[in-house]
Amino acid sequence: MNKALLSLAIGGFGIGLTEFVIMGILPDVATAFNITIPEAGHFISAYAIGVVVGAPLLTGLGSKFPANKVLFALMLWFTVFNTLSAFATGYNSFMVLRFLSGLPHGAFFGIGAVVAGKLSKEGKAAQGIAIMFSGLTFANLLGVPLGTYLGKHFSWNVSFFMVGLVGVFAVLGVKLWMPVLKQSSESSFFKEFRVFKRLELWLIILLTTIGTGGFFAWYSYIAPLITDVAGHSKEVVSYAMILAGLGMVIGNFLGAKLAEKFLPIYAIIIILVAMAISLSLNTYLASDKVMVLVMTFIIGVVTFCISTPIQMAIINASKGSETLGSSLNQSAFNIGNASGAYLAGLPIAMGYGYTSADWVGAAMAGTGILISIVIILLRKYNQKQTSMSYS
Repeated sequence: MNKALLSLAIGGFGIGLTEFVIMGILPDVATAFNITIPEAGHFISAYAIGVVVGAPLLTGLGSKFPANKVLFALMLWFTVFNTLSAFATGYNSFMVLRFLSGLPHGAFFGIGAVVAGKLSKEGKAAQGIAIMFSGLTFANLLGVPLGTYLGKHFSWNVSFFMVGLVGVFAVLGVKLWMPVLKQSSESSFFKEFRVFKRLELWLIILLTTIGTGGFFAWYSYIAPLITDVAGHSKEVVSYAMILAGLGMVIGNFLGAKLAEKFLPIYAIIIILVAMAISLSLNTYLASDKVMVLVMTFIIGVVTFCISTPIQMAIINASKGSETLGSSLNQSAFNIGNASGAYLAGLPIAMGYGYTSADWVGAAMAGTGILISIVIILLRKYNQKQTSMSYS
């Protein structure tokens, strides 16, 4: 493997670890700070807000510097504030540190995706992006279960020391293995934001928010689905999460293959159709102890196929401001995280049961298909207008 791509994957591993391990140790953090679990849930939101704010801001500010130096600075920032999070003494300090820890997330993945594509062999940009995102999937497969175990059996602080240690390896990897690159963008800071005038960009951001929201509608309530619906013991949830993580690893590279075989937008439609079908099936199969685990793996594969194609779609739609557009997709992904969990929670709160979350996820995937079709029609309309202007 290209060592530069490996350094991006290590960074992705650290980011995936800090984003998801908090969910496993949330009760322990709540107990340590003497707050309720819903109050501790604010730490997840604080990180997500940091991603949304930091993605366009840090990408824009770093656009005039060499991409390798920007990636180094972002990962150094990530390492410092995640390590400091282990020393938080209460609700307020941890909230601030979680927000600061989230700021480099979107910019790192956004710039990293563009760099990964450029570092890859010709025609293999999707594979390069998938390698970077593999860090995120391996974090769910290996890092999050280990971090959760350490946090529960020793102290929640240990989980964040682990994140900081991964960050150190990522910093060293970027420093030693990343080649000298040109500045992220040739445009000025303010010219970068002209990309916001493009309707297709906004449609892809909406597609990411709603389409990936379908994944989070399912993933946010996977634990009660395993225990309350299927009737498994709480110990099985950890194994189910590993199954989901394994599915994500496979799905990540499968999605890259689809993006190479088809145009990214068509690959996205194929994946969203599969997502809607698998989530709908899960509402009927989740009560079976064996099938719920089989579907956990299958849904993990299907849902994470979308990461590379959708990242390529927004890069293609952001010509001239690729890094900004790419980072905005990470903001959209985190909005999808919040919206998917929130919308799926509504029917559960109304008493429709935990399988209703999968119906919400299927509906969000279906809405994503409609948005994808609108994007295709918009492209055809623009092509027609362009051909008419030359005739």
